[in-house]
Amino acid sequence: MRVAQKRMYTYLFLLPAGIIYFVFYLLPTIMSFFFSMTRWTLTKWQYIGFDNYRMFFEESSLKIGFKNTIIFAVVTCALKVVLALLIATLLTSKIWFKDYFRSMVFFPTLLSTIAVGIAFSTMMHPTQGVINTALAAIGIEGPDWLGNTKLALFSVAFVDVWKGVGIATVIYIAGILSIPQHYYEALKIDGGNAFRAFWHITLPLSRPAMNSVIILAFIGGLRTFDLIWAMTRGGPGFSTDLIASIIYKQYQAGFYGLATAGNVILFIAISLLAFPLYMFLNRREVDL
Repeated sequence: MRVAQKRMYTYLFLLPAGIIYFVFYLLPTIMSFFFSMTRWTLTKWQYIGFDNYRMFFEESSLKIGFKNTIIFAVVTCALKVVLALLIATLLTSKIWFKDYFRSMVFFPTLLSTIAVGIAFSTMMHPTQGVINTALAAIGIEGPDWLGNTKLALFSVAFVDVWKGVGIATVIYIAGILSIPQHYYEALKIDGGNAFRAFWHITLPLSRPAMNSVIILAFIGGLRTFDLIWAMTRGGPGFSTDLIASIIYKQYQAGFYGLATAGNVILFIAISLLAFPLYMFLNRREVDL
């Protein structure tokens, strides 16, 4: 009897969190699946089956949108994983003012994504931007960062990395600081240098932190919208259109059911890509 009372007591503590999770996550998810099969407005709806999905896959810009989304996610994820690890290794070493440097690295994370997008789109202006002006001062003709169809997506990816590398660095710092110091002391006694300490101790033992960074950065890249919209609105042409920006354009045009179907497809696509990646990384972590 007393055991049953303890279990009930535990469930009562979980109940508020369960209600919040149901109301703000499960219920909207279920409703999204339903409304994705309707033609709806704010006042009425009409069930049309899977027509929205068929029309979404017939979207002319969808193919390049999927391609751009994968490229953007892979590039930003790879850069964040590598750069954040190097920065975190530096900021956990014995250097002066490392607390100040940590604040500098994390500061871009605190800024509004829209504000960052507007600021960098101004800085990347082909003739009046700060970047090309600085390049011209040393005799280099800067490109049209956001107007070149082959360069625009990577320019936005660079800005995304600049803004998001701080979070990844903090995760790495937490992982590196949790490594027992006697490993480094033993290596030092054996005559190991800083590179060997990084390669044989820091890199393998920070794998859990690296896995977290990979998953978060990859999912974040797949669902990016606000930075793309603030900087290029999917242009020039469709060269920076991602799945999320295509969906937003459908909302703008008033095709709410079609856009909802796009959100469901994006949700499924992220799950199909992220879950196997998570299982693979988790298996590698266990093998360590």
